[in-house]
Amino acid sequence: MTRTRYIWELARRRLELGTRTLVMGVLNVTPDSFSDGGQFLSRDHAVGHVLQMLDDGADIIDIGGESTRPGAKTGETALSSEDELARVLPVIENVLRGRPDAVISVDTYKSAVARASIAAGAEIVNDVSALRWDPHMAAAVAELKCGVVLMHSRGRPEEWRKLPPSPDIVAEVKRDLREWSGIALDKGIGKGHIVLDPGFGFGKSLEQNYPLLADFDKLHELGFPLLSGTSRKTFLGRTLAHDGEDAPVDQRLYGTLATVVASVLKGAHIVRVHDVRAAVEAVNVADEISRIG
Repeated sequence: MTRTRYIWELARRRLELGTRTLVMGVLNVTPDSFSDGGQFLSRDHAVGHVLQMLDDGADIIDIGGESTRPGAKTGETALSSEDELARVLPVIENVLRGRPDAVISVDTYKSAVARASIAAGAEIVNDVSALRWDPHMAAAVAELKCGVVLMHSRGRPEEWRKLPPSPDIVAEVKRDLREWSGIALDKGIGKGHIVLDPGFGFGKSLEQNYPLLADFDKLHELGFPLLSGTSRKTFLGRTLAHDGEDAPVDQRLYGTLATVVASVLKGAHIVRVHDVRAAVEAVNVADEISRIG
């Protein structure tokens, strides 16, 4: 499909969205993330992995210091801002020391973490709560004039297992993202700074992720660039199950690539992935198909 082109306003530069799909590489500096928890707690190991993702073709690096896996605590019982910053700031600073042109996103819902990370050189805030879990986040993003990803989540991670299924997940995501992006605009965040993410897996039942992917193109009606983050998600593990056991996270690459290609063909401007080199190759092919189609 033909994608609308946008200019994404970041803290220190602009990115063109729509001419090709951008690849956002994931780095979790956490002991407990669902996919790679504990793998990159060492600063040197984390920085080395980021540099490898950049060499593999990542356009953006998304660095997170707190897990939002199902059941994770948020709010007052969550990881403190100080502890989260102790994980992410050394990585941001060391990556930018070696690759000053790298585009860094910080995956956080805390305004204090956002402010310190942008000051350290990050240019995007990727907020899984769409500015809703910290009452100061919207004002911080408006003041920082950074890029921001507003992601859809049904409730908080500690609530997901108890949530009733949505009667129409696509309509619910569209309605909520329209409302939350409107609030962001009212709070002084410029339209050109905002990207929307439907939040695959975040409070959605396993079977609801496929309708959301199949109808991903309907989200273009909201009038913002779109990000798709399906990498290694649990719904893929269920689909790829063997002998009644979900496929483990390290065996979900091919399923992930299928959803990456589907996302591109449905008009995603950015895909967020763990396996950058494989995703870059899949995206290049999908982009060629999109240009012809």
